[in-house]
Formats: sequence, structure tokens, C-alpha cells
Amino acid sequence: MLRMDTTKRTTLLGSAAVLLGLACSAGSALALDGELVMINWLGGAQGEMMEKLQEDFEAKNPGVEIRNVIPQASGDARGGIRAVLMGGEQADLLINTWPAFRAELIEAGMILPLDASYESNGWGEKLGESWQALSTVGEENYGVTYTFGDRSGIWYRTDTMAKAEIDPPATYEEFLSGFGALNAAGVTPISVPAKVWAHAEWFESLLLRTAGADYMTRLASGEASWTDPEVRTALSKWQEMLQSGCCDDGNTMLALDWDISVDAALKTGDAAYVLMGMWLNTRAKQEYGETPGEDFNIVQFPAFDMGHDRESMVDAKELNMLSAVENREAAEAFMGYMLTADAAGIMAEYGLASPSTEVDPSIYDPVIQKSVNEVTSADKLQFVLGDLLPGDLGGEYRIALQRFLQDPSDETIDAVTQQLALVAQGAY
Repeated sequence: MLRMDTTKRTTLLGSAAVLLGLACSAGSALALDGELVMINWLGGAQGEMMEKLQEDFEAKNPGVEIRNVIPQASGDARGGIRAVLMGGEQADLLINTWPAFRAELIEAGMILPLDASYESNGWGEKLGESWQALSTVGEENYGVTYTFGDRSGIWYRTDTMAKAEIDPPATYEEFLSGFGALNAAGVTPISVPAKVWAHAEWFESLLLRTAGADYMTRLASGEASWTDPEVRTALSKWQEMLQSGCCDDGNTMLALDWDISVDAALKTGDAAYVLMGMWLNTRAKQEYGETPGEDFNIVQFPAFDMGHDRESMVDAKELNMLSAVENREAAEAFMGYMLTADAAGIMAEYGLASPSTEVDPSIYDPVIQKSVNEVTSADKLQFVLGDLLPGDLGGEYRIALQRFLQDPSDETIDAVTQQLALVAQGAY
């Protein structure tokens, strides 16, 4: 039986030395029974999906009882996860989606390398090298990726396109030219939720199309500067979109959280487009009762003809094993279970894809199939930029883009790029 614990601690991680003191060494291997404790921050339909996965695992392993520790956080869940760890809560597994957070936990000694587990459990036969590389830091693998998504897909309702008498745009020029028809039909072309983090999606896809994945990798690692012409070009394209009537005013955008924007685009049709991850498929299917490919769909971010149109942004979720693990055998069994066809079938019901080679792609709905095809056929893949940025730079990055949306002038572009370059100097 699943158990849910809610944690209300708010203290953040201290120094690495404090964290190392909290990290317990793994206990001796236990039989496949007992309690398996997971730090689980997923909510909504994704949380319901994880509950079904856990229930299926428990049914297959009746001696194991899963207990979820649920961090308390608004917006970015990392603060709540830090509070759980700083509070000394024992847990075996962590659901993680942020490469920069993984690096933070590795440095603090909070998660364990899994190379030996990959070899003994045969996980490498189910996850291709590219997926294993996604969770590898240095020469050691620290995670099992269990789902992934296309972050270059723009979501829309099919009846919204019909209302404005336009087709989903294939090129940037078509994208801009459609704003007038949408506004004339009483539809906001793009809903940008800039309250916390989701506004960065548009800048990142613009940067991918205009500068490419290799440049974004260099920018994320501190090898390129935020004052480079590539960054300014992406912001200038966003400036052009705003001047063309794409969006609400700056204050309205800053008041919108991601779910409000998604509702506007995929539920009510008050907005035409929203740019976010594949969990929108889950939300539209499970919470709105809409049919993928009929009521709603995705189109890849428009082509700019600048040499990077076959590159895609991706995200992923993985399981990390905490160094405080007490039931390692059950933890490894759950990680392995998440790569099975049974687990993939449950995730497909909720509109998500699995990277496992055990999956039959025919189980996917049309929207998942389209997104999987885009990811697998892309010339290059780039992980979400904001999730790669270290510490204070990640926060400053989102604040800088909020400032830009409030005043998308050339002067603001100069100011925010210079500020980001300054913060980046001390972040690596």
C-alpha cells in the first residue's frame, strides 16, 4: 500500500560539508521486501501516473511497500527537495529532472553512481548509449532515465486554428503572419506564463533555431558569454514577436503560471499557442478529456533557415539513488521496472514516452508518436537550457527574461545580457 508523507521543512542546502555529514552510507542488501522510500514531487496527472506505476510495482512485488515523501514547494520543486534532504529525511530514490541539480547532489555526496547496477541488472540493454549519456557525469552514470519529451513542440487546439482560418506554422514568417488573424478572431496568439520559469521556453527555442545546440551547450557550461551576438539575436527575434502582437502585456505575462497558460491554449481556446513539455499531453488527455491528434496537437518550432531547423530541445526525468539508501535491492528493482513494457504502457496512457528498447511504439497516441519521431530524427538534441545552469545563474536567468518581457527594448537587451554575463563569471 502506498503511503504519502508531506514535509514542511523550508531550510535549504548548506555547504557540501554539511550535506556530506547527512549522507549515510548504503546499508547491507535486503531481500526484495520492506519499505521503499521515494522523494516524489510530481503532482496532478503526472502524480496520478506515478501512483499507478508504484501500485503496479507493488503488485508484482507484494513484499515491498512504497512510501512517498512529498516536498513542499511553490514553483521550482528543488527548494522543497533540498529542505527534505537538509531535514535528514531518509529516502532511497529521488525523481529528478534537472541536470544542474544532479551535479549539485553529486558534489554534495547525496546520490550514488550506478555503473555497477547497470551492469548487474542489464539496464544498458534497455537504454541506448545516448540515454545513458544523458545521466552520465564525468565517467560515471548517476541516473535511470524513464521518460523524455520534445520541448520544441508548440501546442495548439485544432478548432482554434480553424476559427482563425490558419494552418499550424511551418516557418517563422508564417508564424508571425498568423498573429493578425488570431488577434482578429479574439484569440491571444501566444500565452507566455512568466510568473516563475516557463517564459524561458520561448527564448530557448529561439536560441536553438538561431544559434544551434552546440552554442547552447557552450553557453550552459560557461564557455560562451551572455553578451555574445547569438544571445542578442535570439532576444531580438523575441522582440520582433512581441512587436507583432504575439502576446499579452508584460504585467499580464508575469502574473501567469504555467497551468493558467496551458488551460488558455488547450482547454478554453483563449490563446492559440503554448510552448512546454510533454506533460501537457498528460494534462489534456487526463484532466481535460481531450483526444490527442483530434482536439489538440503539436507543431515543431518554426523553421528559421539558419542551419539549425533539424535540432530539437528535449527534457527527461530520471531516478537517482540517494546515498542514504536503506533498501537498495528494492530501489534497483523499481529502477529496472521503470524500463519495462508494462511501465511504458502505463506512461503511454498518460501521454508520455519511454526511452526503453522494450517499448512497442504502436502503443503511443498520435501526439506522442509525432514527438518521438521528432526527437529520434533530429540532427542534434539539446537539453533544456534553464535546467543546465548552475545555482544563482539559473535564478538570474529567469529574472532577466522577466525584465525583458516588461520592457523588450534594445536597452533592456543590453542590460540583461550584461547582468547575466556578470553573474556567470562567479557561477562556474
